[in-house]
Amino acid sequence: MASVLVPLAQGCEELEAVTVVDLLRRAGIGVVTAGLDDQPVRASRGTVLVPDVTLDEAVKQQYDMIVLPGGLPGADHLNDDPRIRSLLKEMAATDRYTAAICAAPKVLASTGLLEGRRATSYPGSLGDFEGFSYSDDAVVQDGRIITSRGPGTAMDFALTLIENLAGKDKRDEVESGLQRPQH
Repeated sequence: MASVLVPLAQGCEELEAVTVVDLLRRAGIGVVTAGLDDQPVRASRGTVLVPDVTLDEAVKQQYDMIVLPGGLPGADHLNDDPRIRSLLKEMAATDRYTAAICAAPKVLASTGLLEGRRATSYPGSLGDFEGFSYSDDAVVQDGRIITSRGPGTAMDFALTLIENLAGKDKRDEVESGLQRPQH
């Protein structure tokens, strides 16, 4: 079974965090949520999330993917945490998935992971960075780096993560159960 780490920082976007965790777990993927400290996380809209473990505990095991929820100031807290930056670099160096949504792709950019890549984010979140190709697509995958735009794209983002970790059949199975309208 694939394993995914979802770090939760104070001020994260709860819709993105919970959608990713929920859909990955529906797919049978092991998900660990980790707080940057041992406190409950008050998300950007005031929802209180209780992480499974602290980040210090979480990094004792290996993951196939790390997924960074966006939101502000959550994405800034992730960017300011040297453990997150180190983990992202390690994941990329060992050809494992790094994924970020909304404002969180700036964490990938500031660690150099978007250099020469295609990516997306919440409009304006990557404005201070160069060296990558920006896309307006809802979800952008470039190799093992997956980015998405924001709360409205969280479900498509999570389904893309499932497809990468568990295959198209599992993605289709999970999506079918969601009863999403056909486009």
